[in-house]
Amino acid sequence: MTLDASPSTRDDPFLLVNDDALSRLQASIGLLPARGGAIKRRALAYALVAWLPLAVASWFSAKAGGHDAALNETLLGHYGIHIRCLIAIPLLVLAEGIAQKNLALCLNEFKRSGLVDQALAPRFDAVVEGVARLKKRMYPWIIVGTLAAAWTAVFLISPNPDEVQWAGPRSDSLGFGAWWFLLVSRPLFCVLLLAWIWRLTLVGILLLRIARLPLKLVVMHPDRMGGLGFLDRLPMVYAPFLFSVSAVVAGAWAHTVFYHGVTVPSLYLQVAMLLIVLILIGLAPLLMFSSMLARAKRQALLDYGDLLSEHGRLVDARWIRKERIAENPILDAPELGPVADIQALYQAVNAMRPAVISKSILIKIVLPSALPLLILVATQWPVKSTLSKLFFTLL
Repeated sequence: MTLDASPSTRDDPFLLVNDDALSRLQASIGLLPARGGAIKRRALAYALVAWLPLAVASWFSAKAGGHDAALNETLLGHYGIHIRCLIAIPLLVLAEGIAQKNLALCLNEFKRSGLVDQALAPRFDAVVEGVARLKKRMYPWIIVGTLAAAWTAVFLISPNPDEVQWAGPRSDSLGFGAWWFLLVSRPLFCVLLLAWIWRLTLVGILLLRIARLPLKLVVMHPDRMGGLGFLDRLPMVYAPFLFSVSAVVAGAWAHTVFYHGVTVPSLYLQVAMLLIVLILIGLAPLLMFSSMLARAKRQALLDYGDLLSEHGRLVDARWIRKERIAENPILDAPELGPVADIQALYQAVNAMRPAVISKSILIKIVLPSALPLLILVATQWPVKSTLSKLFFTLL
């Protein structure tokens, strides 16, 4: 018998990146093997293509005496460019494997854990299939390409002098390094960044549609999230994007601090705003389930409160007021147990969180968002005195 290969009738994992427009483009020009994979080699290749010509051009410019001695700026001091090319670009490529693995595990767990039972499975599969079709559409990628081209054109027409002065002296024409940065390095990063904005938007759409399904939540589940605790893997899908954005912006700010006299305290407001935005981006997909969890908890508190009240009245009648009562299965149900056990059931329901948030989830979101910014803030601390104080404190 031939099986239908559609996602609604098979258990193949939903792959966030495979077969989208960017993957098909890379495959068509030989950057992506037919069977996928080679992510590490592709990440290294993109990093070298973006950075190596800049380094070579800067070296030749410095050897020819092309740098402005008054400004005393070389490519080495443009931390944002190095971070963009050597960290953010390869990380956004490596993120493909991280995202596909963790998202597939999360989606599989909905069925394996019983949150999606056999009756609900067709609707769940239809949701996944709908997002898979949306992933393959071209118009979002046309928007991505248009935005990347427009962004490139703006900086070609009016480049930021501070970003390209390392490539040679100021004149009517730009050096090779500046052209490579404006036409290759920056557009490559821009395309990858916009691609991940769309991909993470797809993840949000997928989870929003799943959250609208009548999932079979377990209000007493020890994860205190109704059985949705496995979604703590989801921040790993967002973490490379959050870290890349934070690192590139922090690197650009660090350049202004070391070379343009900007003080770190003057950046505190921008740092705080960026950090808040990145954390909200990381939390947004998990908050899709908040209304469902809140409703389930409110209803469960009423239901288990009624159960506990009935059980308590029967126990009081039998053992305190010594009344003869008819046999009632609630007093002998092994799954309820004694009074202490049934109270523990209510306490477990009461401890249920109204959102998919835990300490580990917050760490996975806050750490990649905040780490580059904390390094920037730490640059204002005198390293020698700080280390000496730490040393004497430990002693």
